[in-house]
Amino acid sequence: MLAEAEILDALNLDYETLAAAMLHDTVEDSAVTLDELEREFGGRIAHLVDGVTKMGRIGRLQDTQAGGARRDHHDAESVRKLLLAMAEDVRVVLIKLADRLHNMRTLRHLPPERQRRIAQETLEIYAPLANRLGIWQIKWELEDLSLRHLDPEAYREIAAQLDERRVDRERFIERVVRQLTRELQAAGIQAEVSGRPKHIYSIWKKMQRKNLPFDQIFDVRAVRVIVERDADCYAALGIVHSLWHHIP
Repeated sequence: MLAEAEILDALNLDYETLAAAMLHDTVEDSAVTLDELEREFGGRIAHLVDGVTKMGRIGRLQDTQAGGARRDHHDAESVRKLLLAMAEDVRVVLIKLADRLHNMRTLRHLPPERQRRIAQETLEIYAPLANRLGIWQIKWELEDLSLRHLDPEAYREIAAQLDERRVDRERFIERVVRQLTRELQAAGIQAEVSGRPKHIYSIWKKMQRKNLPFDQIFDVRAVRVIVERDADCYAALGIVHSLWHHIP
């Protein structure tokens, strides 16, 4: 589908991956065969489509009792390992992740019980897969969308607390990174400075883990400074404190 291809295009993937993303449902959802795909689009694209089809069959969580039951951590990890092991080409996993992200974006059209089941599966299987592959933006969005359906009240409360748009938070972080980078360079400190606003799920998880209210979460926005030596670390901390007041 085009939506999945657009997600993958944002990751700068090749034309074969984009083509397979648009074609991956044809074998299961139409009379088109894999051989026909191969004749029309070539063996490499057909191979990707076949891999996504097989991954989809194995990746579906089956209900273990009436009404469904959550898999434990070990079981979910086994499924993730199986999905990675069976994908001879990592692009297959990327297409599947893009497919799941598109599904999560349109999940509101499904019945509530199915929404929760798919959201739980996404949180246990697909978000950790994206994390393992280092595709942070997809991981964060999958987690946030999962929380929206699993605990909508908590999601809405945190979203309301974050009373500025994500793009505004990101611009704030960019300004801080630029300012801190300039100050470190002026002090002769070689450093890698990066930062990002926390997404809703990570804030919720920290609130749950530490049993804290939102106003006690002080790293809703976070900047990381990596330096070469211990001495540079303390010098960088001094510059940070000279720019912003620390919280005792």
